[in-house]
Amino acid sequence: MNQTEAHSDPLYRHRFTVPASAVDQNGHVNNVVYIQWMQDVATLHFNAVGGTAAMQKAGATWVVRSHNIEYLLPLFAGEDVTVLTWVVNFRRVRSVRRYRFLRASDDVLLARGETDWVFVDTASGRPCKIPGEIIGLLPLLDSE
Repeated sequence: MNQTEAHSDPLYRHRFTVPASAVDQNGHVNNVVYIQWMQDVATLHFNAVGGTAAMQKAGATWVVRSHNIEYLLPLFAGEDVTVLTWVVNFRRVRSVRRYRFLRASDDVLLARGETDWVFVDTASGRPCKIPGEIIGLLPLLDSE
């Protein structure tokens, strides 16, 4: 993953070229690769706003509770894709993040997804309250 755009906008964009290694025997990007990309882009976004340092200071980490993804059109090796991601909400110990995968050449929607993240204390392994410092780093965008 290579080209990233970070700013105070709640919508984070990351553009990259699909590698041949992402393609399966059906000739298009494998479904599980999208899940990896969702996790990777969420991490890039969180890092870009300073979330990693705040998370480590809190002695916690994010873990996935669930992923949901809808595949609309295939994506192929060599194509450029733009992934959009944003945080929809924060609850006491959880946060929902959404994703959109767009073909860069024409902005056609290829897939959309959502991850329910849980904030977990690294020492106990139990969910813990998301600190205000972290919530303040990620403006919310409640959009489909």
